[in-house]
Amino acid sequence: MTEKQKMYMGILYRADDEHLIAERNYAKGITKEYNQSHPDGKDYRSELMHKLFGELGEKAHIEAPFYCNYGYRISIGRNFFSNFNVTILDGGQVTIGDNVYLAPNVGIYTASHPTDSRRRNLGYEWALPVVIGNNVWIGGNASIMPGVTIGNNVTIGAGSVVTKDIPDNVVAAGNPCKVIRKVKEGDLNGLINEKDGSQSIQQRY
Repeated sequence: MTEKQKMYMGILYRADDEHLIAERNYAKGITKEYNQSHPDGKDYRSELMHKLFGELGEKAHIEAPFYCNYGYRISIGRNFFSNFNVTILDGGQVTIGDNVYLAPNVGIYTASHPTDSRRRNLGYEWALPVVIGNNVWIGGNASIMPGVTIGNNVTIGAGSVVTKDIPDNVVAAGNPCKVIRKVKEGDLNGLINEKDGSQSIQQRY
């Protein structure tokens, strides 16, 4: 069994395997090109991202810099927005739904290391998939840990460390991240006039 096959199975594998190193270097090359490209070069940037990701939906916008391990283990839906300095460690599969917004410095981490220092020092890792549903907003500096599933219509507060699954239709925050409340119908975090709902966000800002 190859180290890549072990990585796909979610069992311990050697991250220093030469084939995995070559794949990570390929992804580094693409992200370097992307991060150093001019923001007006939309067609070129789109070409780079389609080379990098396993799947990329329509109307995706990714601010530079962006970082990942492999790229091909990331599947992204429509209308995706990634703000500055997002990092995705995609040894495990990362599946991102439609209308997902990632704030600056969000980290999605499928990979981890053994707590046994002897194995860790030999270069062993393991990786578990992360799933993010549709209509999800993840606040700045939040960390999504290996094996987590975040449901649909979810807001994750800034600075949260998400170590367990988050259900649909909730606001969650904290370290460790916990559900704070359900999302309310028409819930726009106080930006809309609560009396008559007539004031638009554009009018306020």
